[in-house]
Amino acid sequence: MGFTYLDLAILVVYLVGISLFGIKIAGKQTSTQDYFLGGRRMPWWAVSFAIVAAETSTLTFISIPGLAYLTNMNFLQVTFGYFLGRVIVAWILLPAYFRGELGTAYTFLANRFGTPMKNLASGIFMLTRLAADGVRLYATAIPLALILQKTFVAESLSETQFYIGSILIIAAVSLSYTSIGGLRAVIWMDVVQLIIYLVGAVAAVLVVASRLDGGLAAAIPVAAEAGKFQVFDLAFAGSWSEFFSRKYSVVASILGGAFLSMASHGIDQLIIQRLLAAGSLRASRKALVTTGAIVVAQFALFLFLGTMLFVFYRGAAMPSDKVFPRFIIEVMPTGLCGLIVAALLAAAISTLSSSISSLASVTMYDYVMPYVKRVHAGNEVVVSRVITLTWCLLLVGSATVFMNSPEAVVELALSIASFTYGGLLGTFFLGVLFKKPQLRHAIPAFLAGIGVMVYVILGTPIAWTWYTLIGASVTVLTGLVLTLVWPAEPAPSVVEKEARAYASADK
Repeated sequence: MGFTYLDLAILVVYLVGISLFGIKIAGKQTSTQDYFLGGRRMPWWAVSFAIVAAETSTLTFISIPGLAYLTNMNFLQVTFGYFLGRVIVAWILLPAYFRGELGTAYTFLANRFGTPMKNLASGIFMLTRLAADGVRLYATAIPLALILQKTFVAESLSETQFYIGSILIIAAVSLSYTSIGGLRAVIWMDVVQLIIYLVGAVAAVLVVASRLDGGLAAAIPVAAEAGKFQVFDLAFAGSWSEFFSRKYSVVASILGGAFLSMASHGIDQLIIQRLLAAGSLRASRKALVTTGAIVVAQFALFLFLGTMLFVFYRGAAMPSDKVFPRFIIEVMPTGLCGLIVAALLAAAISTLSSSISSLASVTMYDYVMPYVKRVHAGNEVVVSRVITLTWCLLLVGSATVFMNSPEAVVELALSIASFTYGGLLGTFFLGVLFKKPQLRHAIPAFLAGIGVMVYVILGTPIAWTWYTLIGASVTVLTGLVLTLVWPAEPAPSVVEKEARAYASADK
């Protein structure tokens, strides 16, 4: 049916509306705690919804239905691991974040190992987030650029200019309320955008059902006969090489999902920032565990949509990432087409705004406030907004770089987190679960974890579901071995501490 001016009007109203509503709902920001942590007074359920929205990008919205179209519902096993990983984080890692006034996930590493470990970890976070979310921003701009090209035929503008314009539009909307309202605005707008893209997914299912002979009642048996509703892959036959190369065996999926979730929701500032905003350990635990249940239901919805699209297109061969976009452009009725595109952008904007806020918070708490003495209570919010703007511009730059990159480089950027998540998670486990490791053990262990993952990802056929588990295990084992061959420095006695204190006083 195509994208009409009515659909475009719906899209424009959505983009302008969330910008204005986000600014209005933000309230007054008087400190970095207000700006980056929502004053630590955000309702746990809003934090929960915001986390789900932040971790759901446009790539997820498009690729998960496409995955079900090509295969089946095996990916749902991974979400069961996601739920398990969040429960572990809630009771093992979260308590460490609520001892004292922490602003970022990496402040814990400073308290446990020392400032060099914190600077290394937060630096790694910023680089990986910049690359990965630059790709997400570019991917989100693709459908918007195509729509603009078809709606506004402008011979003077090249395809590249349409893409750059689309990137700037999405970035400007995200920045509008993020820079003014800080995390409070981001969380409340994430709640709105979660509702929008879930409504869009449900609407897509209903439209598919209305276009099938016999509706869902006739389509479900067809999909079942084609094996589309298979959830668990219990096959264990074959060699060890085959076992570790299978992405969605039940063991790889649940263990891989659990460790990936422990990394993404236990050490990534994008998520920890929201959990700290809940204000208490109990509220944060409720928010985190609830996200696990929501994510299972959400992915089940996306996968079910993919199975219905398989029936609709009769399994026709096409690239998985083009299945759902093709249906949106060709089949969705006027008006609903605009709603679905708005849902795609909602998933993207929630991720981008969250990324900007988390990057700015790490920069402010871990690098600016400890080292720049001119930043004080009177100007810290202004400085924070400048940093927020800077990161938005850097993400735009990252997106334009990937716009001109070959597909293989884009795929590599999307898996960047796999190189580092294991090492980061293992370092946190060393600090939380063991008393002996010190800075001299933690940094080499962290680097060993990343080094092994570079080899595993680039030089072996091991499936991605094993990456975080392998990286974390190598980091922990290396750290523990180093404590045996390179014993920790003995803690100073009370007399030595007093002597040092007197010496400092005399100076």
